[in-house]
Amino acid sequence: RRRCALCPGCAIIGKIFGERPAQTMRDQFGRTIDYMRLSITDRCNLRCRYCMPNGVQPLPHGDILSYEELLQVAATAVTLGITRFKVTGGEPLVRRGCVDFVRRLKALPGVEQVTLTTNGLLLAPLAGELAALGLDGVNISLDAADRRSYAAITGFDGLDAVRAGIDAALAAGLKTKLNCVLLAGCEDRLVPLARYAEARPIDVRFIEVMPIGAGAAQPGPGRDAALALLRAAWPNLHPVQERRGNGPARYYAADGLTGRIGFIDAVSHKFCARCNRVRLTSTGQLKPCLCYEAAADLRAVLRGNPDALTQTLRQAVFQKPRAHCFEDRTAITERRGMSQIGG
Repeated sequence: RRRCALCPGCAIIGKIFGERPAQTMRDQFGRTIDYMRLSITDRCNLRCRYCMPNGVQPLPHGDILSYEELLQVAATAVTLGITRFKVTGGEPLVRRGCVDFVRRLKALPGVEQVTLTTNGLLLAPLAGELAALGLDGVNISLDAADRRSYAAITGFDGLDAVRAGIDAALAAGLKTKLNCVLLAGCEDRLVPLARYAEARPIDVRFIEVMPIGAGAAQPGPGRDAALALLRAAWPNLHPVQERRGNGPARYYAADGLTGRIGFIDAVSHKFCARCNRVRLTSTGQLKPCLCYEAAADLRAVLRGNPDALTQTLRQAVFQKPRAHCFEDRTAITERRGMSQIGG
């Protein structure tokens, strides 16, 4: 029986691995589900206009899963075949103890990969430690390469801190990706952002706006329009058949680019048939699909009947819907913002 060496006394997690061998988790449509996004907070130190422009109402501390509860969910998920995790928020680095949580998550028996998504503001002083504990990669949200546009989108003049975070991540040897949301009016920002992939091993991904929360009122260009603009700068930008992470991004290469350009185009080019993920909100709601409100309340299970955790998780994953309904906004039932879901 193996236990996390950094979690003394974690008898529950030890018991999980002592009794249940890992397996392959498939949903009702035969898709292999091996990836979970773990939101550890809904709070953020930015006010991005497409996510949480007015902030969020802080939840009582007791409503948020403890790190021990998050680890218990992760340990159970591993026994079902979910072995890859993304730590998200809100902004995960604003929660005290985040780095230690990443360390403990990495140390769980059976965990194959842990990555982190962040806005980069707090990353620079932590990048070395995160790399040393074995973090497998970092995704940094960056929607503009110039200070004025960055402040207009995020509500803060924090671009220098993000640039420092990018430099620190690369210096520490972390696999680094930049995420840019394709907002309305973003066309003149795309090429400057893509240039981050020129001289450094950075993948720059452009993400279509999800019609969820504040983003529903701010649709921007789709993949095809963005690709046409980028090809004006890199005429031979061409698709490559490379898997460069756990997500659905499709990647492009070009002469003059060290990294790749990626697109996450869930709205214009559905990829539900190969979806491999579920999401756990900071309040313990396990969401099989982003656009539907339906979720399994793992917090209630953890605090009321923890012996039912495995079966509850298995059932929730099995019932994952066939596809999202972003093309029909009247069918979208999720009303929370992305920071509350785990963006």
